[in-house]
Amino acid sequence: MSKSPKKNKIAISVGDINGIGIELALNTHETIKDLCTPIYCINKKLLKKAALKLKIKVPKDFKTHNTQGNFKIKKGRVSKKSGQFSYDSFIDAITLTKNEQTKALVTLPINKEAWSKAGIRYKGHTEVLREYFKQNAIMMLGCSKMFVALYTEHIALKEVPKKIKNKRLTQFLIDFYECTKPRGKVAVLGLNPHASDNGVLGNEEKEIIKAIKKANKTYDCFVGPCVPDTIFSIAHRDRYKYFVAMYHDQGLAPLKALHFDESINVSLNLPIIRTSVDHGTAFDIAYKKRSNQTLINISYINAVKEAIRLVKLG
Repeated sequence: MSKSPKKNKIAISVGDINGIGIELALNTHETIKDLCTPIYCINKKLLKKAALKLKIKVPKDFKTHNTQGNFKIKKGRVSKKSGQFSYDSFIDAITLTKNEQTKALVTLPINKEAWSKAGIRYKGHTEVLREYFKQNAIMMLGCSKMFVALYTEHIALKEVPKKIKNKRLTQFLIDFYECTKPRGKVAVLGLNPHASDNGVLGNEEKEIIKAIKKANKTYDCFVGPCVPDTIFSIAHRDRYKYFVAMYHDQGLAPLKALHFDESINVSLNLPIIRTSVDHGTAFDIAYKKRSNQTLINISYINAVKEAIRLVKLG
């Protein structure tokens, strides 16, 4: 009898230990280990503490990478120490993947306030990756039915118009295409209501139009600027799978309304593969053993599946 094929090792950063992440990792381990060999970036002492609080037995084949940190778990609460540990777990997972000890990286949710309390200046995973690799990482979220790429991410809404510049947006669109190779057209959203009604409601669309025209000289697939309040209607979702939003909530509000439970986060334009769940730490249900009563674990499983798919694509 031939041996089963060797499974790829995938680094898992466990996220904020006060949140839902470690419960998801423990509850889904039997499913995940059939897909890959997960390496969880957590030390055995902290893992044991979390498992005791959850009253879940740690599987014997639950392989860990010894991310340092040992402190009291404050379930469902923002904590400086848990913020620092979630950052350290993430950095260890990046290092494993960069050094090719693992093939890809999957992240469980962090808490931005906890990172701030720990003195970490980044607002999220993507910002860390962008600086770590000195490349313009692109944040894309979605599922098999619909993906949304974010031109701007975690910045104040008042700052968004300043970022919409022809040259920068053109490069973003080209990088996006080269990472995703989308089949069919890509809908690029306008910034203003009604995509400005030909300049009546703002001038930013002029820059978007220029960027689309320039990007289409290289890859003729971008359409827009599209009217933001209608582009996600069912008629348009039948025509487009990929959307480029100008700012965070413009793209993620409709995505999460439609596909919250199954959506994932993918970091594009990087030398490593990174996927993530598309939800937060769920402090309200953390350590209450309710993750199996919800669909929240589907996002994590989908993130692992997508990481493996990307590894196979090479």
